[in-house]
Formats: sequence, C-alpha cells, structure tokens
Amino acid sequence: MRQALSGLVSKSFSLKAIMIAALAMTVVVADVALAMAARSSAIVVDAKTGKVLYSADANGRRYPASLTKMMTLYLTFEALAKGRISKSTPVPFSAHASAEAPTKLGVRAGGSVPVETAILSIVTKSANDSATALGEMLGGSEDNFARMMTAKARQLGMNGTVFRNANGLPDPGQFTTAHDMAMLGIALREHYPQYYGYFSQRSFLYGRQRINGHNRLLGRIKGVDGIKTGYTRASGYNLVSSVADGDRRLVAVVMGGASGRSRDNQMAALINTYLPRASTRGGGDLIAKGNDNPTKTLAKVFLPKHDAPTPDAKPAADDTVVASTDDVQDDTQQVAEETKPVIKVKNVKTVAVAAMVPAPKSQDTSSQVVTAYADPAPAAPAIDPVKTSSVPSGWVVQVASSPTKTGAQALLDQTAKQAPKILADASGFTLAFDKDGTTYYRARFGGFGSKDAAWKACDALKRKKISCYAVEQ
Repeated sequence: MRQALSGLVSKSFSLKAIMIAALAMTVVVADVALAMAARSSAIVVDAKTGKVLYSADANGRRYPASLTKMMTLYLTFEALAKGRISKSTPVPFSAHASAEAPTKLGVRAGGSVPVETAILSIVTKSANDSATALGEMLGGSEDNFARMMTAKARQLGMNGTVFRNANGLPDPGQFTTAHDMAMLGIALREHYPQYYGYFSQRSFLYGRQRINGHNRLLGRIKGVDGIKTGYTRASGYNLVSSVADGDRRLVAVVMGGASGRSRDNQMAALINTYLPRASTRGGGDLIAKGNDNPTKTLAKVFLPKHDAPTPDAKPAADDTVVASTDDVQDDTQQVAEETKPVIKVKNVKTVAVAAMVPAPKSQDTSSQVVTAYADPAPAAPAIDPVKTSSVPSGWVVQVASSPTKTGAQALLDQTAKQAPKILADASGFTLAFDKDGTTYYRARFGGFGSKDAAWKACDALKRKKISCYAVEQ
C-alpha cells in the first residue's frame, strides 16, 4: 500500500512538473510574440530611384497579416497578363476557402465568383475566403500556392519573407519585413501597371451590397493611390502606401502599429515629410521581374516550420469586428495632412541607383538603395524590340503606353495573346518618349504594309475590346 501511494505521489509530482514546464513555455512564446507586435518598423522608398529615404528596423522580422494578399494579387496579375485566366474566369470556393475566418466575402462552398470580383473583394474588404480561393485555383492547393508565393518573393529579391498561406491569417512560420513589403509594393506597380488601379478602389458593388474599403488614407492624403492594410493581434497594425504627386512617387511601409489611428498618423507624417524630398527624375525599373519558371527558385526556398515565434493565441483576422475601435473609426474622420512627424530623421546620403537588395543588418539603412539586380541596371535604350532589332517604319498600331518599359512589354505580351491571328505578322516594340520631364513607353505593333492594313488591324482589335489607334512613324 505504501509503495502504491508513493508511486501515485511520484506520478502527481511528475504531472505537476510537466504542467508547470508547459505553462512556462507558453508564457515564453507569448512574450516573444507580443514583443514582435510591440516593435514597430517602417521604411520610405523613392519609387523612381530606389533610394531609401527613411528606415526604422526595416529588416526586422514581422508577421505580414493581410499584407500577404499583395503577393496573392501579384501572382493573380501575372496569370492574367500571361492569359492563363481572365477577369471573368470563375473562381471556385472550396469548403476550406468558405470556412476561412472573417473578414470574408461569404461565398458558400461550391459557389464561385469572377476573378475580378475576387480581386475587388481583396483590395477593399481584405476577404480571406477570396484569397484562399484564388490561391487554390492558381496553385492547385493553398500549400502549393504558398510555395509559389515564396518562390516569387525570392525572384523579386524579398529574401526576408516566407509565405504559408494566401490570406495572411496567423501562421507562426509566415513572416516578412518592411523592406520586403516595399519591394513588393514597387514591383506591383512596375510589373503590372495595367492592373495596379485596383488598389485605389475604395468600394465596389457585390450584388446589392456596397462593400467599402479599409484603407482610410485613400482620398484623404494627397497622392495616396493604394495599397494594402493588415492587422492581427500578433502583427499589430500594418500599412503599405503608394503615393504619386506630380513627378514624385513614394512607397512607404509601417508595420506593428499600436492602433489603426496611430499607424495612419505615422504614415501621413512620413508621406508629408519625405514626398517633397523624392526625386522628380528617374523612373527606370527598380525590381527584376523574376524568371517564368520557378523550379530552380523553389529548390532553393527553405520553408522552416519554426522561424517565427508562435503567437500566444490565434490572432483576430485582418480588420475584423474584434479589431480595436481605432481601426474601425468613422469613415468621415480625416487623417490630418498637416500632422507633424515626431520621428528623428538621419541624414540621407546621395547613393547611386542600382535596383533592390536587402539592407545589411550591420549598416545604417537610411541611405541605402533598394535593389534586386546583382549589378546596376543598364540604361534603358529608347527602343526595346520584341521581335525585331530596329524600329518598324511606316504605319504602326499603338495599344497602350506605360510609365515603365516592363509595363509596356507586359501590355504587348497580353495583347499578342489576346489577338494572335490579328497580330500574327506584326512585330511588337516599345518606344520611349518624354513628357514633363518623365520618360514613358509606348506599346506598339509594326510591320503593316499600308495605312489600310494598320487601320484594319486596329478595327479588328477594337472588336475584341482592345483599345488602339493607327499612326504613321
């Protein structure tokens, strides 16, 4: 009997010790997660030159929350540009997608919406179910899509980022940096200017329901034209903003804000301080597009399971009803454009522009240039031929123009895929021109034997709802 009691006492003490150890481990993990959320980070990048105008712990690891959806949309835009899907392609919602936590569009399992509706629901409502549905459609499964997202991040030079899902809902192995989010913000505009306008959408009509966006700086801070908000308890309040005012362009990131209001005020302060300091020149591509075949990149991508601290509890979904009242403030309340910054600014040195690379941890990042090329990008030639090495003479058909050579090339590729028979004998090329001190690129097709041939081709393109006009050069 005594031996039995002794055994029971021993087991109870062992069980108690295990419970204490487990509780201690939970507290430690929770403290680390809270510390991640408590530290804020920020960066401001001149989107025309790549120069970092301001940096505060920009390479510190953070949870991305719904900023994750920026990469989901990047891959969606890529699929659109390559003709793999169209804006009207149905996006099926699986049981998994439909069961995602709010905020969500609310499509039932087995239902579907067009690609464009899914995009609009993501940029406005930050719909988690739509992001998952897009990921499953494009990747076959959300896990595989997350690998595609991480591979694309590596191709873009985002070396401090790992994605685990398509929507940014909490996952301890999903992380990024303010620096990487700035790179992605610039890449979205540079590589897919034809779709970038979605980010300025402030609301859209879904059936009879008017769905309003979460980005409260749109329409209130001069020049702000996107991009994305994000929030979970573990991440704090995140925001990536793109600003275009005249010849100046910025991309700014704030991560780990204590509230929606303080995050917005910090962003307003950064924009008001650094936009006047942005260059009015430049405009070359800052971020390499990445190859079309991610197989080699995927082989190099290491997806660790425990590279980020585990949150103490499952954070609330991005901008849900459990978010603080600071982040669901009345839409009529304005963020003051005159907000004065309280941030100490380091002297900014003049740095030659290359492209976008992660800033070394041991160096002052306030004067670095964001880049992704191994070597400085060569000066862009006036003509960037697609099929020929010279500018076609005579009559040509112009389909669009873009602020970047890459954007114009993407438009050419997209048009050629939409109308392969009409443009079978045509040669696509880009033609640079200056307007108000800024270089733009025309997307044109040449090789037409006469004015009538060019006009006929343009008429055929218009029947496919492709805008164009014929011109002699």
